[in-house]
Amino acid sequence: MTSITTSAIDTPQRRSIERTCDDLAMLVLAAVAIIAGLTFRDYGLGWDDYTHAEYADLLLRMFGSGFKDTAALSFANLYMYGGGFDMVAALLHKVIPLELFETRRLVGAIVGVIGLAVTWRLGRRIGGPLAGLAALLLLALCPIFYGHMFMNPKDAPFAVAMIVLMLGLVRLAEEYPQPSPRTILIVGLGAGLSLGCRVLGGLALVYAMLGFVPLFLEELRTEGLREAVRRFAHVVYVLLPGLVLGYLVMGLIWPWSIMEPSNPFEALTYFSHFFEKPWKEMFDGAIVSVPDMPWSYLPTLFALQLPEVMLVLMGGAIVSTFAMLPRREVPARRKTILLMLTLAATLPLAIAMVKRPALYNGIRHFVFVIPPMAVLGGVAFAWTMERLRANHRTWQPVVLATFCFGLALSLAEMIRLHPYQYTHFNHIAGTVRGADDRFMLDYWGLALKQASDGLREQLVERQEVPPTNRKWKVAVCGPQRPAQVALGPDFTIGWDSNAADFAMTLGEFYCKGLTAPVMVEIKRDDVVFARVYDIRGRSISSLLSIPAP
Repeated sequence: MTSITTSAIDTPQRRSIERTCDDLAMLVLAAVAIIAGLTFRDYGLGWDDYTHAEYADLLLRMFGSGFKDTAALSFANLYMYGGGFDMVAALLHKVIPLELFETRRLVGAIVGVIGLAVTWRLGRRIGGPLAGLAALLLLALCPIFYGHMFMNPKDAPFAVAMIVLMLGLVRLAEEYPQPSPRTILIVGLGAGLSLGCRVLGGLALVYAMLGFVPLFLEELRTEGLREAVRRFAHVVYVLLPGLVLGYLVMGLIWPWSIMEPSNPFEALTYFSHFFEKPWKEMFDGAIVSVPDMPWSYLPTLFALQLPEVMLVLMGGAIVSTFAMLPRREVPARRKTILLMLTLAATLPLAIAMVKRPALYNGIRHFVFVIPPMAVLGGVAFAWTMERLRANHRTWQPVVLATFCFGLALSLAEMIRLHPYQYTHFNHIAGTVRGADDRFMLDYWGLALKQASDGLREQLVERQEVPPTNRKWKVAVCGPQRPAQVALGPDFTIGWDSNAADFAMTLGEFYCKGLTAPVMVEIKRDDVVFARVYDIRGRSISSLLSIPAP
């Protein structure tokens, strides 16, 4: 894919394509921001929310005590992650009239919108206004990304940080060997935020080293070895202030990482091995221990969970990128930019397929590859429209209509699944209805919020009150802390179903279907996400269909 002009589509009334696409992009960002602002309270808590909120309190206490209170540096295993998102949410909670977990959802929405904006600017920079708009639409209407941005405190912020870093690396390739101060700032900030979120941010160094090979080879050919090395050394030198900034940012949001120079490497070693007691998850109809997931886990789930239009465009872009590399007429900078982007979208998946680490919770740990996938798709769409404009203009409306139809399919599924967009399966998989018996859907347990709301409403409607001198007792098959927060102070929760009044279960394979009256049922696309049973007077030995790990 060579450079793309800005006139891929003819616009009415002599309105420039740049202005039209940019105005539409701003409208999309505004629409997403408004919708997110109206709906962020709909998203429930996941398994990790409560623990992350505790981590934020410990980090703020450490900073407030002048590093005298260092409990945060040994809290669970979260000290090996950055806590920037958690601290921002905790600080904002102190100044706005929202509950803590509502504030966390709001901050997630804000971070997600920032990621959308950066993805738009990156796509626009690489492929022009149409590519930027297409990349923005592909990401905004990707249910996996959209759903995770509200409630995933680690992987969604990490995805945004990585796309910020990718923007800096693309600018660096464009301006090489004289990067501007703004580019140095973006590279440093992106590197600090990425590593401060997850040590996996170091993969960006691999993208850059491999991606810059075409540009360096071109420098060798045209400038000679000595001058090429001198230019490279100059770039490294001028990047040093940005890297210092990145180190400071990393230390601010991940204090443990700078306590000892070797700590980031210790974290990398720690996370390279499975660090918890193994449990089992459903994959392709089989119950598999997470350390034993097959190499096909990630490619299967990406193929079945990403929107079809993104899969087609991204696949075309990847093939075009590698086909372009040997072509002499393509500028080396263009090769470097598209190679870095392609590596960002594919290399983490390839490494996981080869190394086969423990894999679980779907593709949530790899959400960070979706923004570069969207940019590749946007560039591929703009390139296709430009080629059609030059050679087969009559096909432009057909391709545009197909693109819009693909986006509409994703939008319809997002509306139907709300607020469980992150559970999306595409039409190749038969949507969530076809995937329900083969894969896990609501592994975060978000449906317990709606189930809890429904239980409270049912009790009020029936005018029922708890037994004398005690609260309602609810046995929960799913994350306990989120259920307690969602139910409120009038309920006590636990695993003991014998002494409980009600049973609340997720619609996942490890929760039993009970022979008891159903009080509340949360469904999407005819798939049960959660149920609440009235088990008063019944003897229920366990809510689990398989032994606990």
